Amino acid sequence: MISRRKFYKISTLAGMGVVAGIGAPAVNSQAKNFSANDKIRVGLIGCRSMGWANLKDFIGNPDVECIALCDVDKAVLDERVKDVFGKTGKKPLVFNDYRKLLDLKEIDVVIIATPDHWHCLPFVDACKAGKDIYVEKPLANSIAECNIMLQAAKKYNRIVTVGQQQRSGIEWVKIMGLLKSGTIGEVNRINCWGNFNYGAGRPRVPNSDPPQSVDYDRWLGPAPIRPFNENRFHGFWRMNWDYGGGLLTDWGVHLLDMALWDKGDTLKFPETVTASGGIMRFPGNEIQTPDTLNVVFNYGDWLLCWEHNGGIQTGPWNRNYGVSFVGAKGSIIANRETWELIPEGKSDKPLTEAIPQQTNKQNEHQLHVRHFLDAVKSRKQPDCSIEIGHAAAVTAHLGNIAARTRAVLTYDNINKTFNNPEANKLFRPEYRLPYIFPTF
Repeated sequence: MISRRKFYKISTLAGMGVVAGIGAPAVNSQAKNFSANDKIRVGLIGCRSMGWANLKDFIGNPDVECIALCDVDKAVLDERVKDVFGKTGKKPLVFNDYRKLLDLKEIDVVIIATPDHWHCLPFVDACKAGKDIYVEKPLANSIAECNIMLQAAKKYNRIVTVGQQQRSGIEWVKIMGLLKSGTIGEVNRINCWGNFNYGAGRPRVPNSDPPQSVDYDRWLGPAPIRPFNENRFHGFWRMNWDYGGGLLTDWGVHLLDMALWDKGDTLKFPETVTASGGIMRFPGNEIQTPDTLNVVFNYGDWLLCWEHNGGIQTGPWNRNYGVSFVGAKGSIIANRETWELIPEGKSDKPLTEAIPQQTNKQNEHQLHVRHFLDAVKSRKQPDCSIEIGHAAAVTAHLGNIAARTRAVLTYDNINKTFNNPEANKLFRPEYRLPYIFPTF
């Protein structure tokens, strides 16, 4: 266990000793040809929370076998080995360095479900190692990382799905059909919101020693050296800029993605992005990301608006989260549980036909995983491709950068620059040595 005093003395060279000695995976961009009876062999990197939720839905398919697990917390690894054995009768290999997992030639697919700041490096290395990838959303913790991950997937011809499971939702497909058929007329405004208690962070507590089971230096990875604090660790890291982007990159990507789906899937950058908010309700909590925020993305002929309120569990249309597509003839209001169409016009002369509240009874996540597995076998694009995940994540990051700079932002995607020098500083994180930002 690292004492607080010793922790402060950890040097870059000591950090290098933790990760040195293992080379990057060998490049292998060839696609495997699967027969009907072939197993897809899976390795999981990041085994808590959504990592385990993902893996359960993977191994629930008869054509999937779990080969290996990787996590920096031995206690989590030990628990997951028991879980996998209980469901499959087989014990997976375990590692705390993802590169050892990628060295296993028998692995076909990697699930990446680490904190956001740890998405980029294993993703790029997995591409080089010839693995297909299911990566949790948001795609990465910065625009620059999103961009390099997109390049890697294309360069090495990998099948990638991002965990924005609404893309596989049957009810969402119905909604998109209504929108694209003009049922509610031209949509010039799309509102998205997400109000959740966890967006408030937690009351501050003193720094402490990390749990004995945790390799905390490796957990920090490319992020800056910082003393351990339980409110910045398992389950609570999202509200700190070094590791996540708060509610906007956590829930925001799911809902912004629905707006982008309606408007054409390709990443068209907004003409301007403006934001207003901050830590207004819970200044005493362990939180860096805004607990209260509004963002407006102006695309010239339509507006995309985001709102969140940490510490609140109610919201517009009696939904704590959701999206409303506002058209000339009516509005469609939706979230994962329900959706409805409310027409414009007088009740006796509505401009379109009302659709009463519909209930979503499907398991979108299981469908999303199955569709990815089918894409791995067919080598066809999955429901939520790397391009789609990239678009949603970059849009969310634009909103956060506007909030942090308090500027009216425009972004030049060709030159990868903003109209604001402070915004340019937030484009790409500075990796802590010996971790190196990937390049091609």
